[in-house]
Amino acid sequence: MPDRKQELLHELERCVLEMEDEAVVSAAESYVDGGYDAYDGITQGLSKGMEKAGQLYEEEEYFVPELLICSDAMYNGLEILRPHLKAISQDNAHTAIIGVVEGDTHDIGKNLVKIMLETAGFHVIDLGRDVPVEEFVSQTRETGASLVCMSTLMTTTMDNMRRVIERLKEEGLRDSVRVMVGGGPISRSFAEQIGADAYTVNAAEAAKRAQVLVAAPS
Repeated sequence: MPDRKQELLHELERCVLEMEDEAVVSAAESYVDGGYDAYDGITQGLSKGMEKAGQLYEEEEYFVPELLICSDAMYNGLEILRPHLKAISQDNAHTAIIGVVEGDTHDIGKNLVKIMLETAGFHVIDLGRDVPVEEFVSQTRETGASLVCMSTLMTTTMDNMRRVIERLKEEGLRDSVRVMVGGGPISRSFAEQIGADAYTVNAAEAAKRAQVLVAAPS
């Protein structure tokens, strides 16, 4: 019954947005018990709530403490839904490197993208947050990654994305890897300006775009 699924998706979204880190667990359990697709639960439920929380943060209605409780609620829901994701076989998996650029420690969006990439069949190497430019470069070289994903929520650290791309060029690695960027202050025009291959606005879109990027000839 699609109405019930929709109802639970709204409930997952609401629990994250309204910081209900316990209620989200029972909503996620009900969703799983209903046999509904876990991927939809994450992308159309939990992620939506987190995106709306992010908007409230930008509008200064929510502040860091609220955002952290929203993310706690999201992670509680993820713990229930994640084991039910239908992961694609990783036999011929592409390697993706992901991290938050140097100077920034906001990793909620990055963590969501990581989960979506894994669900899409990527082998993901998570460099964490506040990642030095050279770490992106050395990991690309050592792993032979097909994709580098960078995020930031701060305008002051955006330029580190450009520096990573420049260093990949200097090291002769740029032609063999695709670069995708995202985060609050990032725009498509900024991505084009710094020479990135793609910009995406949310985790579900990032996973779809990543599949297209690695399938395209270099």
